[in-house]
Amino acid sequence: MNEHTYVAIMAGGVGSRFWPASREDKPKQFLDIAGDGRSLLRMTFERFLKLTSADKIYIVTNGKYKDLVQEHLPEIGPQQILCEPSRNNTAPCVAYTAFKLHTLDPEANFVIAPSDALIVNDTLFTANINKALRFTAEHDALVTLGISPDAPHTGYGYIQFLEEGTDAEDVYRVKRFTEKPDLSTAKSFLQSGDYLWNAGIFIWRAKTILEAYENYAPEIYALLSQGLQYYNTEEEQSFIDEFYPQTPSISVDYAIMENAKNIFTIPAQFGWSDLGAWGALYHESEKDRDGNVLSGQVIIEDTHNSYIRGPKGKLIVVGGVDDLLVIDEEDVLLVYPRNREQEIKALRAKAEEEYGEKFV
Repeated sequence: MNEHTYVAIMAGGVGSRFWPASREDKPKQFLDIAGDGRSLLRMTFERFLKLTSADKIYIVTNGKYKDLVQEHLPEIGPQQILCEPSRNNTAPCVAYTAFKLHTLDPEANFVIAPSDALIVNDTLFTANINKALRFTAEHDALVTLGISPDAPHTGYGYIQFLEEGTDAEDVYRVKRFTEKPDLSTAKSFLQSGDYLWNAGIFIWRAKTILEAYENYAPEIYALLSQGLQYYNTEEEQSFIDEFYPQTPSISVDYAIMENAKNIFTIPAQFGWSDLGAWGALYHESEKDRDGNVLSGQVIIEDTHNSYIRGPKGKLIVVGGVDDLLVIDEEDVLLVYPRNREQEIKALRAKAEEEYGEKFV
């Protein structure tokens, strides 16, 4: 393990498309979505222990989840939990992390990744990360892991890469990023053969990404660089509480990755799924002979290709339906077409508008 290798796990989202299981007070990263007794955050943390030690793994989250993070990851100290006072998307989050790590270790090389991805082959995943770390150690490069697509998915961003590659094996220069295309565009991307899904897993030197912020996101850089004397001190949180909410709400893809010229990608095949919505979990789960995924005490009759989830101690009976989501969280029951899962985020907002925060 390289002493200058760090990991930052982003765990501040609310998981709106996983409603009603994912709630404001306990979002999906703290839930046992995969059904193996571990939260998604815990699974991600354990995966990165194969790369570096626990004291070099940081969690970036909303301040209200600090205690939950500590509960799920007792191995880390409170100084390893970066508490955002507001949800400003991923660009400010990445910049905050980079400033903190660069102040701690000017030679810091770090991975930043979401907490809610399902990865099947941890060994291949770690090998790809190590390849990226070696590349960034030798080049002023911003590297992202790209996933070879197997379907024209419209819920993912895409990376187009240049096929000639670099002097490093399986590392390619990125030509452009495209956010969530329509179906016809996604189909054309698959046919072209030079597009990958954007997994949102980035590897870079802290110094290199900060230079990119100075050039392409100067407002964020100017605000957060004022805290250089406070990072990794008792005054850090007070500084962040004041200045972080002033940063623009923008993703790192839009702020940096679509503008920088030193972007590279590694095509990866370690079995990846972005658990952004119920459909992804359905796709990755074991199914019965009729294509159903059942969780809890469930009786079905003449039911096909459905995801049905019930709470402990409650019997769910479903019959005569196909392609349905049935999610029972006791105080909220969601019954919705599986092919319209992207509407669940809006349904959650509607529930909050009509009934307040009680059900979200």
